[in-house]
Amino acid sequence: MSESTDLPVTEAELLAYVDGQLPEARRADVEAWLGARPEEAERIAAYRRQDEELRALFNPVLDEPVPGRLRRVQRRSARWRPYALAAGFTVLGLGVGTLAGWQLHAMRAPVPGAAIGIARNAAVAHATYSPEVRHPVEVGADQEAHLVAWLSKRLGTSLRVPKLDANGFNLVGGRLLPGDAKPAGGPSPVAQFMYQNQGGRRLTLYVRTEATGNRETAFRYALEGNVGVFYWIDRNVGYALSSADLNREELLAVANSAYKQLNP
Repeated sequence: MSESTDLPVTEAELLAYVDGQLPEARRADVEAWLGARPEEAERIAAYRRQDEELRALFNPVLDEPVPGRLRRVQRRSARWRPYALAAGFTVLGLGVGTLAGWQLHAMRAPVPGAAIGIARNAAVAHATYSPEVRHPVEVGADQEAHLVAWLSKRLGTSLRVPKLDANGFNLVGGRLLPGDAKPAGGPSPVAQFMYQNQGGRRLTLYVRTEATGNRETAFRYALEGNVGVFYWIDRNVGYALSSADLNREELLAVANSAYKQLNP
């Protein structure tokens, strides 16, 4: 084994291992750690099976032709080009109606390139952790100040956690996740905050930093499998609120509250 065998294996490393993004020098240590912990090994195996199921569900959409009506729109207006391309990947529910206080020009604005992947990544992260009973989060809500300070430092930006008590949801806690791989190496850090109501329904707020500032704050909706996601990007931070337990209207009400607090 490598010299790093005495280093604790983190949840972020386990997820990087699942995604095939763990540095080779650390792989043997993680595999040895899993070999000594059958329950954790089964959990990681379940994550891999879930990833395979998601790929099987969504990857075939990449080969589908762009619908004729979108090609016609694309020819009439170059503004629709990113939307037409994105439509070949997944079904984006862009018609969210009018909502006071929000910049809802999503129907006419092109989808920013940085926003295309955030909904799917947030949905996968939600589907991975929301069913967890024993370990839904790394740091609980009883250590909220520490949680926010830790994740802010890892993401390199000052994070805020919206209060959703008025919507019936209380903070459970949060965790650090690996995001997309950086050009120079390993995955970029992502924060996930989890909330739950008295009925046991859960939602998660996925937060990642963007490579460049983006003034596009259009509010958008995507349905990834059975997970609904409302997402937006504000300059250098992207947000996505996800739930498989709430319908679109219910999730919209909570997302509105979160947006107003995060984008005052």
